[in-house]
Amino acid sequence: MKLSKEIKTGLLALIAIALIIFGYNFLKGENILEKTRTFYAVYDDVEGLSSSSPVTINGLQVGNVSKIEFLNREAKLVVSFNVKNNFEFSKSSVAKIYGGDLIGGKSIAIEPNFNNQKPAVSGDTLTSEVEGGLFELVNDKLTPLQFKVENAVTGIDSLVASLNFVLDIDSKQSIKSSIAEFETTLKSFNQTTKKINGLLDENESKFGTTMNNLEHASANFAGISDSLAALEIQPMFIELKQNLQNLNSVTSKLEKGEGSLGKLLDDDGLYDNLEASAKQMEELLQDMKLNPKRYVHFSIFGKKNKAYSQPEDDK
Repeated sequence: MKLSKEIKTGLLALIAIALIIFGYNFLKGENILEKTRTFYAVYDDVEGLSSSSPVTINGLQVGNVSKIEFLNREAKLVVSFNVKNNFEFSKSSVAKIYGGDLIGGKSIAIEPNFNNQKPAVSGDTLTSEVEGGLFELVNDKLTPLQFKVENAVTGIDSLVASLNFVLDIDSKQSIKSSIAEFETTLKSFNQTTKKINGLLDENESKFGTTMNNLEHASANFAGISDSLAALEIQPMFIELKQNLQNLNSVTSKLEKGEGSLGKLLDDDGLYDNLEASAKQMEELLQDMKLNPKRYVHFSIFGKKNKAYSQPEDDK
């Protein structure tokens, strides 16, 4: 059977229309030949979500947004999206709008809820939620920082105003004078440093001689230390200890009045007698010096001795 030109033209037109419809849906991310499930979610604000935006589950794209339209006069928006995957999730799962960075657009992430409820079927409405995007997060971080910067600027302005009030003409002149005096002090210090360096250069040879003398003195001291270390010091300490013990014993006896010397120290009468005897002995010796003939003489005929008279010193 031979087809006429009109039939051939009609068939080509139908094929072209089918290809156009298929290509249009393909460009939208939809495959009319694949079985899908349709779900809904109601939002107050879709945050820039558009048709053909991806729908993901745990980061895997499982569908696309098919339609966004107003629900009622309250300006709520109902979003229709298709899910191609057979992965089951409950009706209480959340359809969250997220994303919105500098490059990509908004997307819908299905957060599955496994709480033993009935699985969601095509036509169900899921719980909606909107996640803050990059700009919202940046704004949340920058707002407190903005307040801090404003407060800091205000504080700096107040400080500058206070300084301008305090630093009048006299105060500024005093500060300039102080800076000038400080510069003068630095110059004097530099001059003193130069003089010290000059003295060090002039007396460098003397310093060298002094250091050599110190080295010789250190060597001599080291030799003396070695000699002292070589001596047998232990026996000397033992002998010194014994002498100290003997001295302590003698001192103890003297304090107790033992022995002649101890009795002399302890007995006042004995001391007085000894002192009187010493005085009489002294007088006797003095009289012998003054009158030697009274004690040493030879007389054939005999001679009467002179009577004893007390020396002039004792009168």
